[in-house]
Amino acid sequence: MNFQDFLQYVPDIIPVELPAISSHLKMAPKERIEGLKNLDIGALNARMAGVMMLFYPKEGKTHLVLIVRNTYNGVHSAQIAFPGGKFENDDFNLENTALRETHEEIGVDREKIEVIRHFTPMYIPPSNFLVHPFLGIAKEELTFYPDIREVAAIIELPLNVFLNDEIIIDARLSTSYGPNILVPAFNIQNHVVWGATAMILSELRDVLKLVLNEKS
Repeated sequence: MNFQDFLQYVPDIIPVELPAISSHLKMAPKERIEGLKNLDIGALNARMAGVMMLFYPKEGKTHLVLIVRNTYNGVHSAQIAFPGGKFENDDFNLENTALRETHEEIGVDREKIEVIRHFTPMYIPPSNFLVHPFLGIAKEELTFYPDIREVAAIIELPLNVFLNDEIIIDARLSTSYGPNILVPAFNIQNHVVWGATAMILSELRDVLKLVLNEKS
């Protein structure tokens, strides 16, 4: 989609009632579904994190940026993610966390990002993080400067590809739930995107499709 056309839809995203768990369940491993339905966030004592779902123009077309995390000794090693990270006391709020981490991880200055709205938080059991996604817009083409300590690669995902149902797949993976289990996922530029990132992407897709369909 042309980026200038996309900008016309942005104000309509702000008042949308978020589908939350109904979107998350579409991309949840079946082993996680009951836990999602019965989740008591107040009882978790989870660590807080903020991530940025950042849209921007590339050659006039709307794109969403994702990162490939470096391989390391941890539960999120080599996974596909949004730029973002854990809340620090100096952040003041989680929106600032997402902006700070986006600058640190991919080199985009916070002044270039307009934060549109907060999306439904996502709890990640293996790391005990409650991740708060924020939708952001950069109105100019971006040059990324990934932090080589944390980011192995940048994925620039065209909006039209993101909204295409053909990228939804079932994949067999070894996860914290067990070896060789079948999970719903996105096939994004030959990367299998599953788990919390896929579930957050699912809500983003549903909101965008709702707005685009209402305006068409």
